[in-house]
Amino acid sequence: MAKLYFYYSTMNAGKSTTLLQSSFNYRERGMHTLLLTAAFDDRFEVGKVASRIGLEQEADLFDGDINLFQHVITRHAEKAIDCVLVDESQFLTKDQVWQLTEVCDQLKIPVLCYGIRTDFQGELFPGSQWLLAWADELHELKTICHCGSKANMVVRVDEQGQAIQEGTQIEIGGNDRYVSLCRRHFKQVYSEP
Repeated sequence: MAKLYFYYSTMNAGKSTTLLQSSFNYRERGMHTLLLTAAFDDRFEVGKVASRIGLEQEADLFDGDINLFQHVITRHAEKAIDCVLVDESQFLTKDQVWQLTEVCDQLKIPVLCYGIRTDFQGELFPGSQWLLAWADELHELKTICHCGSKANMVVRVDEQGQAIQEGTQIEIGGNDRYVSLCRRHFKQVYSEP
């Protein structure tokens, strides 16, 4: 049985690096992978999954309008796909997560999703919410807070490094915009939920 996996973490835990390593492992054995990434994430280059340590691979883009089940069917007809890997999976819609369960259940292709669990206000992203609910396996990728404790929260910061407490849920950025913190230090920034 093919499974839906959700690998989640805060920023800077190596999600994209782990995704690229998984894809490499499949390809090294003569298998084919399909990588998907959010269309609006252009931090590195549109149409690529890239890690901070310099690894990268071409990827198909998704936005909220694409039917991922149909997309995988089309791509699978062109060349047999042995695994689908989704970067920035927190940006998936509820329908798209359901479509990925169909890739597993109907097409019998495993799907590995990598994303952030919560936003800068401690709220679940929609894609993460439904992956937590429907994935067959959940795996936390860990990173650390400045104090050395496990970081499980993210804070958005301005150009001066000051925490921002309001704004839209989605704002693309890296180390210049987000800091991973443990819950204790996150609470010092946000005194109330």
